[in-house]
Amino acid sequence: MTTAKKISIALPPEMVYIVRSAVATGEYASSSEVIRDALRDWTYKRSLSQQGVAELRRVWQEALNDKTSGISSDDVLDRLERKFQAIADATDTKK
Repeated sequence: MTTAKKISIALPPEMVYIVRSAVATGEYASSSEVIRDALRDWTYKRSLSQQGVAELRRVWQEALNDKTSGISSDDVLDRLERKFQAIADATDTKK
């Protein structure tokens, strides 16, 4: 088991109130537990974000390396126009 290290942090009054309220209502046993839970959540979200960036870089590089001709911009715009027109038509028939 790792040994806990003690640090001191400064929080704005609003955050102090949130932390103390969570302890007062019994949601958490201590202020330290609130902060540890918040840091675990932040660490998880940060990890997901970093994975997302890595995936985006991979896909971007894959697209740069792809030498196929792909779809012309006119074809893409035509498909989008048909799609949005179908949505508009469906909305009009429901009224």
